[in-house]
Amino acid sequence: MALKDAVAAALAGVADTDERVSGLVVRDDGNVGLVLDIAGLDNRTAERLQAAVEAGLRRVPGVTAVRAILTAERGTAPPADAPVARPPTVPGIRRLIAVASGKGGVGKSTVAVNLAVALARAGHKVGLLDADIYGPSVPTLLGIEGRAQMAGGKLQPAAAHGIVALSMGMMTDPGKAIVWRGPMASSAMMQMIEHADWGALDVMVIDLPPGTGDIQLTLAQKLKPDGAVIVSTPQDLALVDARRAVAMFNEVGVPVFGVVENMSGYLCPHCGEASDPFGHGGAEAEAAAIGVPFLGRVPLDAALRAASDEGRPGQGAQAEVFARIALRVAEVAGL
Repeated sequence: MALKDAVAAALAGVADTDERVSGLVVRDDGNVGLVLDIAGLDNRTAERLQAAVEAGLRRVPGVTAVRAILTAERGTAPPADAPVARPPTVPGIRRLIAVASGKGGVGKSTVAVNLAVALARAGHKVGLLDADIYGPSVPTLLGIEGRAQMAGGKLQPAAAHGIVALSMGMMTDPGKAIVWRGPMASSAMMQMIEHADWGALDVMVIDLPPGTGDIQLTLAQKLKPDGAVIVSTPQDLALVDARRAVAMFNEVGVPVFGVVENMSGYLCPHCGEASDPFGHGGAEAEAAAIGVPFLGRVPLDAALRAASDEGRPGQGAQAEVFARIALRVAEVAGL
């Protein structure tokens, strides 16, 4: 079957697209562009329809990228690599991407750090904000030591591994607990964005705390991020909370760029046997069920754990894993 026919068949399998898709373009390199008419749909329904269309097309063998342009009028399809037309909400920063999870312990910060480094290696100017105020782990993951510096009345993010980063862990004693109510933590997050010298960035990756609390709501309402990446392990317990995180972002009008399945399978370095201590494929199935893209799997790897503890992200075989995830995120975000 020709690629264009396979794409058309996949579109036919997505509900409510019969009269809404026009200007379909399928290029030889696998780039797919189309116009999706969302006239008469509320924002949430339109976002879900777009996510379902893009997820369905990305599952077609041979499709390398998908760009669905939303319009309330019929028109012609723009190029498949056209950028997302959304003005920045923070001066000097083109895109804001939140990395979130419904629960702790799923490796969200490790994914956020390695995603930021992978985006930088792909040629983007990247900043990383550690908004996990109560458990700031970004300094450890990046190997940053010492306190954040001030210059010209502004906090100075630290440079490491090709990105710039700022964390509450760079402003407090390592052994001291941060005992703040939600509004105080939210205020601290905003100050690290608005009162820091981030310079000009293509993208800021924001490592959120787990859950769906004050910091997440403040981020959505005041900063209006371009999208969120949800991190989950494959097990049912984590997926229940990941589902809540997706629902929260839908409620506040933040598009979900997709889901990353962390701790997905383990290959024993001694005997070579593969196993799935946390299950396998659960996050991918959940992404399909809720109509958002599946961005990739990150396997359990002792080398990744060691590199994270030593502040050396993006090492070895895992660098390629995160490079592929970063490419997917960059495509969806219009970087």
